[in-house]
Amino acid sequence: MAEPQAKFLTGNLFRHITVMSLTSSVGLMAIFAVDFVDMIFIAMLGKAELAAAVGYAATVLFFTTSFGIGMAIAAGALVARALGEGDAQLAQERHTHALTYGVVFGIVFSALVWMNLEPVVALLGATGRTATLAVQYLQIVVPSLPFLMVGMMGGAILRAHGDARRAMMATIWAGLVNAVLDPILIFGLNLELTGAALASVAARIVIAVTALMPIVKHYGGIGRPRLGGMIRDLPPIAAIAFPAILTQLATPVGQAIVTRAMAEFGEAAVAGMAIVGRLSPLAFGVIFALSGAVGPILGQNFGARNFDRVRAGLQSAVLFTGLVIVIVSAALFALRSPIADLFSATGITREMVYLFCGPLSLLFFFNGVLFVANATFNNLGHPFYSTFLNWGRNTVGMVPLVLLGAGLFGAQGVLVGQALAGVLFGGLAWVLARRVIARAGQDMPTAPSEFGRQGRLMSLLYLRR
Repeated sequence: MAEPQAKFLTGNLFRHITVMSLTSSVGLMAIFAVDFVDMIFIAMLGKAELAAAVGYAATVLFFTTSFGIGMAIAAGALVARALGEGDAQLAQERHTHALTYGVVFGIVFSALVWMNLEPVVALLGATGRTATLAVQYLQIVVPSLPFLMVGMMGGAILRAHGDARRAMMATIWAGLVNAVLDPILIFGLNLELTGAALASVAARIVIAVTALMPIVKHYGGIGRPRLGGMIRDLPPIAAIAFPAILTQLATPVGQAIVTRAMAEFGEAAVAGMAIVGRLSPLAFGVIFALSGAVGPILGQNFGARNFDRVRAGLQSAVLFTGLVIVIVSAALFALRSPIADLFSATGITREMVYLFCGPLSLLFFFNGVLFVANATFNNLGHPFYSTFLNWGRNTVGMVPLVLLGAGLFGAQGVLVGQALAGVLFGGLAWVLARRVIARAGQDMPTAPSEFGRQGRLMSLLYLRR
């Protein structure tokens, strides 16, 4: 039986944002926690090249995951919009067509990446044994991308229905499977990095299955793709997914720039960066969940043409971001020594962990603002704004600041430059998001029916951007 549809058109917005973000973040942090434990296990092996290989591989996997995030944004935005318009049938059809496109595109994209792993890893600055290990790890994990994409899109569809709990449980089950398999494969079977890769593949299969099951049971299921429907939904899906994928790809490109700059300071510096890279999403999982959590809230109210509520939702999300950053930053600062000890971090590796657990964690507020703004742009018909801001941050903003920081302060300066780029473009995103909401009413059709089941006007609205 289908459950109630548009849940965010009434009720306290701050409460909706808090519940959606916290439940979404629990699932995310289950995955991030496993990645974090992976790093601890790898560090326990006492081989610096393994930790560095994970750092290089993480950058490539971030790149592939970004493709899935973009498709998930499109699926969630379109389903939430249909629900806001009161068209449950259209929402169900978009379940089917979005997931079908996700599987097809995921297979093609993962194949292209897999065939070019060696030059990609070399481009990041990896050499010798470290490069070989990174490629071996990626050769196992990359083919599982279609499963991850289905899981991510399924979670986005569940959140579009307001069902953050079931979306959360999908990632929790995946995290539990990974957590159980990691020590068995890494230590029990002595597979080391290969064991960590196999555990990740198993987790991706689990997240796909557990994300799809609630959709089938509670939200109209997944029907047989129809050619007419596939053709109809391709323009709005592509109009959101294409700029969203470009937006998400900006982050791994920026991370690649950081990794390349960090490689100049040796494997200890790259290992420190890898620890920070795994620590930040675990510590700020709530912030990373914001975009996916806020998007359905804004999308449903935009579909219902309640622009005052959309504006209040943006303000509540930024307030929520500030509160989370202050609390988490205080905890990180207090625990910086035990955190570094977990990895037996010394020298420059330890210094970088201390830097992140100090002032850099506070600056993560601006990344949170950027996440919220991205959700605003993607759900209000301006997805390319997210693209321009994210690419600006990770290229013209980051490159000069990272190079300047590296020249002045060494490896630590690389992280400082990366953080300052976030400050600059997070502030710009906040200003632009407010302007987008202010003019939102002028961009909407005059009546909900004008969007129609055929989605033609929606396609024009998005493609016009």
